[in-house]
Amino acid sequence: MKRLYAIVLAVLLSAFVLPAHASLKIFATVPEWGALAQEIGGEQVKVYTATNGLQDPHRIDAKPSLIAQARSAQLVVATGAELEIGWLPVVIRESGNARIQPGQPGFFEAARYVTMLDIPAVLDRAHGDVHAGGNPHIQTDPRNLLKVGEALSARMAEIDPANAAAYQSGYKVFADKLRSAIARWEKEAAPLRGVPILVQHRAFPYLQNWLGLKEIGSLEPKPGVEASSAYLAEILAQQAVQPAKMVIRPAYQYDTPSLWISERAKIPAVTLPFTIGGTPEAKDLFSLYEDTIRRLLKGWQG
Repeated sequence: MKRLYAIVLAVLLSAFVLPAHASLKIFATVPEWGALAQEIGGEQVKVYTATNGLQDPHRIDAKPSLIAQARSAQLVVATGAELEIGWLPVVIRESGNARIQPGQPGFFEAARYVTMLDIPAVLDRAHGDVHAGGNPHIQTDPRNLLKVGEALSARMAEIDPANAAAYQSGYKVFADKLRSAIARWEKEAAPLRGVPILVQHRAFPYLQNWLGLKEIGSLEPKPGVEASSAYLAEILAQQAVQPAKMVIRPAYQYDTPSLWISERAKIPAVTLPFTIGGTPEAKDLFSLYEDTIRRLLKGWQG
């Protein structure tokens, strides 16, 4: 009986702590967190990313393939702040995986580690697709990756203590490289400070906060609500009084409203990658921001 008890105990412990030779299996909801986990973990991790750069992360089907991947994961890395509310809870529940349930070490939400913007004063769905915890698109400011990465490396070390030193080292190398890149990007993007813009979707408050862009209007009357032709006409009329230099949209969104305004207001319509894979040039976390700034500067120059 003692031997049987020891075997059962060992099996239970192995469900939460990985042996030294194993890869930490990570289920990332969106490309930026999959890439960040890979930067930190290197050869010690096996990362599955549930979505790609041309998918709307709000609206994903909880397919059996996602459930199957979650079933074997030791760690789920999500944005949180209700970004994945329409599909991730179903995936986690149906996976039957006790390690990744909310409240367990295997469930990580990036939004908990940054200062959230656009927190609604009143939570009312009549105001559109609002998020109680604030705007979830935190990845558009690379400075947030430093905060998230530090917390994520600690969580990875907690789950896989045998490789804790590797995760700490991986984060340090990444963070040093990112800090250097941020300083360079901010210098390159200096002409964008104060530039008035229109947005097709309110997906960029963190980008705007970082680079000093000035949002003067949205092509959505309410977040997530498609604009009528009458509303777009109002936005166009506003150009005579308060002109924008460009209209920007995330790559996963259709471009009809932006092109409508662009053609009539004679301003560039700028598609931003938003995440890795949103454009052919945005291949990793560093080229994501490089391509974003390049496209914004091109739009600013007309």
